[in-house]
Amino acid sequence: MNKLWALAGSAIFFVIAPGTITILLPYALTDFHFGPPFLDSEVLRLVGAVLAVLGFVPLIESFLRFALKGRGTPAPVAPPTQLVVTGFYRFVRNPMYVGLITVLTGEALLFASPALVWEGVFVALGFHMFVLVYEEPTLMQTFGAQYEVYRANVPRWLPRLTPWRGQAP
Repeated sequence: MNKLWALAGSAIFFVIAPGTITILLPYALTDFHFGPPFLDSEVLRLVGAVLAVLGFVPLIESFLRFALKGRGTPAPVAPPTQLVVTGFYRFVRNPMYVGLITVLTGEALLFASPALVWEGVFVALGFHMFVLVYEEPTLMQTFGAQYEVYRANVPRWLPRLTPWRGQAP
């Protein structure tokens, strides 16, 4: 897939998937109404705002990296043709999902919404199941030894403190 189509497909998928998870569902659950702060702490609300913004950094960077380096999109219908092991992928195998959960955690704290806490829990469980049942087996089948080396060196969910410097064979 050429870079232009990969970028266009990634942009469309970004609006559909992360847009639904981080904007549409939170709006449906909260009407973007601020509840009384958790633990009566405005500091938690501030932490939430920071997390909500910071979570988009690995998300956007990874979407771009899939299109520009992997020559594909995060959508399962048009996956990258190259295994992506650079950028945030040097620290954690699933930076998009980690970014999305960070955004949801931030939104839950910002809006002080138990409903958003539950959304985050269900989305995280859904991501975990998707990764175990579909994504990892598909990556093993597609990239074989390359993915196995990467998987052995980079954790699934909790980022490494230092970037993986290896190259998948």
